[in-house]
Amino acid sequence: MAGPTLRTIESNGIRMRIAEEGQGPLVLLLHGFPECWYSWRHQLRALAEAGFRAVAPDQRGYGGTDAPEPIEAYHIRELTADAVGVLDALGERTAVVVGHDWGAPVAWHCALLHPDRFRAVVGMSVPYTGRAPAPPTQIFRQIFAGRFFYMLYFQEPGVAERELEADPRRTLRLTLYSASGDAPRESAFVPLPENARFLDQMIDPETLPPWLTEADLDYFASEFGRTGFRGGLNWYRNLDRNWELTPELAGAKISQPAMFIAGDRDPVISFMRGGLDAMRSLVPGLRGVHILPGCGHWTQQERPDEVNRLLIDFLRAL
Repeated sequence: MAGPTLRTIESNGIRMRIAEEGQGPLVLLLHGFPECWYSWRHQLRALAEAGFRAVAPDQRGYGGTDAPEPIEAYHIRELTADAVGVLDALGERTAVVVGHDWGAPVAWHCALLHPDRFRAVVGMSVPYTGRAPAPPTQIFRQIFAGRFFYMLYFQEPGVAERELEADPRRTLRLTLYSASGDAPRESAFVPLPENARFLDQMIDPETLPPWLTEADLDYFASEFGRTGFRGGLNWYRNLDRNWELTPELAGAKISQPAMFIAGDRDPVISFMRGGLDAMRSLVPGLRGVHILPGCGHWTQQERPDEVNRLLIDFLRAL
């Protein structure tokens, strides 16, 4: 195999770049922030060799995919419609959807909003916890009163862009390292005052961790150096809009077969302490919760062999 093929398709009214490899039942891989299709580089080959058609798009606002200008173009109904549009463009009726970081909420909502198109779902890093009781930013302002919280920092257009785009390679180096299992926990993500900036909570490593090569960092940096970060940041600016647009999902359960994978050193798991228990009650088809020791936030990049084995076992058992 020569590696994944990159091409552009039409989906939900935008042009999307996808990486694809293999033949067989479709597995749709949805990345998070700040990433692109390349975060699934280890899974595409493994899934193809296991007999699946693996497809990883650059999601809306990222990489080689269109980045619409309006902030409201990035709400959850558009993001899930993008995923459905990929299936349509590929001539596939159904798929298993796998999502990491922001891709996980999109994957969970694909299962909820389009159950006829997504026959199973895998979430990584972000568990399914159901619809919040109030708009998310309202909850965050109560929890983090007087303290920095990155999702609130991301809300004002232009502020985070100026910081992150000043040096995209440095931004990505600090972000990828600091949320990984290789960063010392006592140093990264310490509480900061409300007027702090995103990278103030990060560590600049002397050397990259083993799972992230200079070539990997070069690829990510070249993508964000070209596109900027605004597309990905706009996802966060729709948190409350997502809540407003999905009132019918209050108490909704995911009925499809499902699996969850995360690292025990993932800051998201620390933040969402009750999320795993909530997920177990809201996902009756849950077939496994796998917490990888020593792994941080970048699950499929940090532990590709373990993740590939779990994915393939799950897919073959469907």
